[in-house]
Amino acid sequence: MALPQARGRARRPGLRDAALRVTLLGTGSADGWPNPWCSCASCADARLTGAARRPTSALVDDALLLDLSPAPPPADVLLGGVHTVLVTHDHPDHCAPLVLLARQWVRREQPLTVAGPPPVLDAVRPWLAPGDPVELVALAPGDRWERHGYAVRALAAAHEVPTLLYDVSGPDGGRLLYATDTGPLPEETVEAVRGADLDVVLLEETFGDHLGHGTGHLDLATFPEQLDRLRAVGAVTRRTDVVAVHLSHHNPPAARLAARLAACGARLVPDGARVGAGRAAVPRGA
Repeated sequence: MALPQARGRARRPGLRDAALRVTLLGTGSADGWPNPWCSCASCADARLTGAARRPTSALVDDALLLDLSPAPPPADVLLGGVHTVLVTHDHPDHCAPLVLLARQWVRREQPLTVAGPPPVLDAVRPWLAPGDPVELVALAPGDRWERHGYAVRALAAAHEVPTLLYDVSGPDGGRLLYATDTGPLPEETVEAVRGADLDVVLLEETFGDHLGHGTGHLDLATFPEQLDRLRAVGAVTRRTDVVAVHLSHHNPPAARLAARLAACGARLVPDGARVGAGRAAVPRGA
């Protein structure tokens, strides 16, 4: 299938006033934070403060869903307007097809498109009822695709299974990089966003100070390095809102983690936070 080229976007002067509206449905790793089996200091702090984190997922403009989390979204979030779902990979914290079964149960007749690597489509297909108006679209690194005015570019990740990162431009301006799950970014991915001047970056930071994990994830050593690489090519600028996602209890308690992230120009936000439109990003070191 021929994939249309992504549209360019106009950059408005001044602060971001036409950016995508991004709601963080979850900011945690597969086991959430706190992990229900764990009594470490980070999990104890999360319980004390009530700062529970669902597996990572995000909603763009109430219309485009990033990943199919197994956890229900915050109670004030309605998914009824979603027309497109971009799934990064088929691990169950990112690809939970039960969400689509829940959609069938309310007999929604609006068309829905689910896109992602071929293993994602294989996982989703058995959950679709005959006649369910769901289109499945296979994507690979480098593919460009457009749906309802959203221009999507699929980028390579460094992960254990076929995984995509997503560069999304909105119909009314604004550009987002959704980068989970991945280890240090492949060179072709960094090059693909050269000069992008992104509005929002959602970048995974799973393992905190646990540096010997040997997985396709980032930690507090490799996370700042990726931001430096993205800054070097003009993808992340002083105005980019960088938010850490896919957080686990391997990180220090939230207050300490927030300070560590701020030092490299990133933010820690709770589940349900809205980022993007109208927000001036925090410069590095501010």
